[in-house]
Amino acid sequence: MSTLHVRNVPADLYERIQQRAQAQGRSLTAEVVSLLERAMDETNTDQAEVLAGIRRRRFFSPAEAGAPDSNTLLREDRQR
Repeated sequence: MSTLHVRNVPADLYERIQQRAQAQGRSLTAEVVSLLERAMDETNTDQAEVLAGIRRRRFFSPAEAGAPDSNTLLREDRQR
């Protein structure tokens, strides 16, 4: 297992992590590892969701979704 040293952690952040670790019944190190794992999982999930959304929209056809084309909408608007 690798070792990670973090310097210049603001005192208030250190205290918040320490309090969270105590509330979770973990050591400070275990809490920091847990927070890092969660942050990395959320980042990967967000990226996966964004990519999935791009892929869905890439081949989206408004006509297939039942939406009128822009020419039809313009004609209707001009007739008002």
